[in-house]
Amino acid sequence: MSALDIGGTWAAVVPAAGSSRRMGFDKLLARIHGVPVLTQTLWSLRGAGLTRLVVGVRDVSRIRAEALVPYGLNDVIVVAGGDTRAETVAVCLSHLPEEATHVVVHDGARPYCSWEVMRRVMAAAWETGAASAALPAVDTVHRARATDDCIAETVDRRAIRLAQTPQAFQVALLRRAHRECPPGSDDAGMVAALGISVRLVEGGRENVKLTVPSDMPSAGDMAPPPFAVGLGHDVHRLVPGRPLILGGVKIPFERGLMGHSDADALSHAVADAVLGAAGLGDIGQHFPPDDPAYTGANSLVLLARCRQMAVAAGWRPVQADCIVIAEEPRLSPHVDPIRATLSGVLCVQPHRVNVKCGTNEGLGHLGRGEGVAAHAVVLAVRARVDRPNG
Repeated sequence: MSALDIGGTWAAVVPAAGSSRRMGFDKLLARIHGVPVLTQTLWSLRGAGLTRLVVGVRDVSRIRAEALVPYGLNDVIVVAGGDTRAETVAVCLSHLPEEATHVVVHDGARPYCSWEVMRRVMAAAWETGAASAALPAVDTVHRARATDDCIAETVDRRAIRLAQTPQAFQVALLRRAHRECPPGSDDAGMVAALGISVRLVEGGRENVKLTVPSDMPSAGDMAPPPFAVGLGHDVHRLVPGRPLILGGVKIPFERGLMGHSDADALSHAVADAVLGAAGLGDIGQHFPPDDPAYTGANSLVLLARCRQMAVAAGWRPVQADCIVIAEEPRLSPHVDPIRATLSGVLCVQPHRVNVKCGTNEGLGHLGRGEGVAAHAVVLAVRARVDRPNG
């Protein structure tokens, strides 16, 4: 589930106007795996389907030049934030698109919020109007005396929740909280002060807020690498009366592949590899073989949709290596058209798609010419600019 899968029109507010005093340097522009912290935070929001992003910062021009434009985020609305978090969020709310019905608020210095945490918070806010990620306390909790910093009491940690972002709300509800409530360090707390129930949902241990220098190495260790690899496989039976389509190319032969769609085994394998690189399951989950909507479907269209899902999740395919196993027909004359077709759908140059052909040396059902199998490996990188690459 993402902003694209539920009702309403979603936007995101990113308060990022802090002074980084405890860090000692500008943590938003600090690089982990070579990418600024703020850039990675915005990628995580884009991965949840949020494309209307408003960021409140201290230095608008520098953030644009170093964290946004070089990474294809030049459509993000950047505004000068206030002296406090509450002021910054209020300013950002005033710049939301008029059509926005729901808003996600997420700290600029939390670059590693997972898609699952984002999904849980958004789903809860859609159901209840207000939700926040939070973690149960795992350590003993003491309340200290203000006079001497000694234990005043030990608090029952079973009722303690440590707030995180993302937090998500109906836009009208959050605006009301910022009009009517005293400024707070937490938007969920301000909404709760209105007497509104705020649903607390499970956050993530990896969803750290970078605050002090010692946070940086640990966050770097938890950070996902800047690339991902997916593996895909598909096999279909050869039968009379069906066209043989591989990689979107119709190949002359007296038999074709049996399947619910056009049974393009190669395109299916590449689609599965694309989804695998993005951690999005497999093609059968998104396009069920028993769904009448996909009867006779063009597998290139399905592959294009898989690529769109991967890019929305923060991963852009940049290279594919494929092999087709078939005793017959001879496929090598069709390799170049297949590469050209697949590269167009993947938005990469043809030399980034490699297609090999082989046989099963007469062994098994493939060796007897009863079917065709395809395998694919796809390399994806963190999505930056969605355009063809060389």
